[in-house]
Amino acid sequence: MTAQVHVTPATLHGWPLPAPASDKHGRGVVLVVGGSAGTPGAVRLAAEAALRVGCGKVRIATASSAASRLAALVPEARVYALEETADGDLAAENGPRIAALAEDVDATLIGCGFVDPAASDALLGAAFPDLRGPVVLDALASAYVAGHPELGDVQGPSILTMNPNELAHVLHRDAAEVAGEPGRAVAEQVSACGAVVLLGGETKLVGVAGGPTYEVTGGGPGLATAGSGDVQAGLVAGLLARGADPDQAAVWGAWLHATAGERAAARRGSLGFLARELAPEVPALLDEVAG
Repeated sequence: MTAQVHVTPATLHGWPLPAPASDKHGRGVVLVVGGSAGTPGAVRLAAEAALRVGCGKVRIATASSAASRLAALVPEARVYALEETADGDLAAENGPRIAALAEDVDATLIGCGFVDPAASDALLGAAFPDLRGPVVLDALASAYVAGHPELGDVQGPSILTMNPNELAHVLHRDAAEVAGEPGRAVAEQVSACGAVVLLGGETKLVGVAGGPTYEVTGGGPGLATAGSGDVQAGLVAGLLARGADPDQAAVWGAWLHATAGERAAARRGSLGFLARELAPEVPALLDEVAG
């Protein structure tokens, strides 16, 4: 049976992040690929979370109809406009361009704000033959994983950030089965693809090939709100860009997300705080854990 580690601040204090560089290029660059004509906010949440966790630069590649708005809303980021389908999703023709944009970044996050599973599958299928480097696959990027369980086209370390329903779809299991035995489901997916798997929920689980399963508790019911998962994915990608190993990025990202939820609840109430209020809690949490 896989060993299980309950994550506490002491766990993280004894597993310090790479020392931050003194310039923005040294702290890493994240490319966030996501959104659609109707969901640009998901990309904003992920990009801002990556910056709040300390990465130096962020690039955003999103639907052309939303690109100018995002450039104004996230002035810290460079924004690239991608071709859209008739429904406003990112077109598969963007695959080579995404791979080119990712050539000189330290982590690529794909999936936040995707709406159509078929469009997601087609886009990732077109991008992955040439896309290299660490990649975080979030949310509906799992549509590609469902059809390519071994992630054979993914060239570089990868992290899957999913909720129980998305993991059930990838494993071709009933959602109730995954909810009943989440640890077993995570271990099965890790075994299938070798990636680090972060399963969200009231108790977060991080599965690592050849390693333990990490358990992160806390956060409260307020984290079950629109955009919360995009924030978590951005935190993970930002830590990966800073130089954390995939397992460390996932564990730290899960804990920071959960604890930011607790801090937001203490400030505003257990329900009703917004996903965009989570990331501003993160810089102080990083300082606290660093001690």
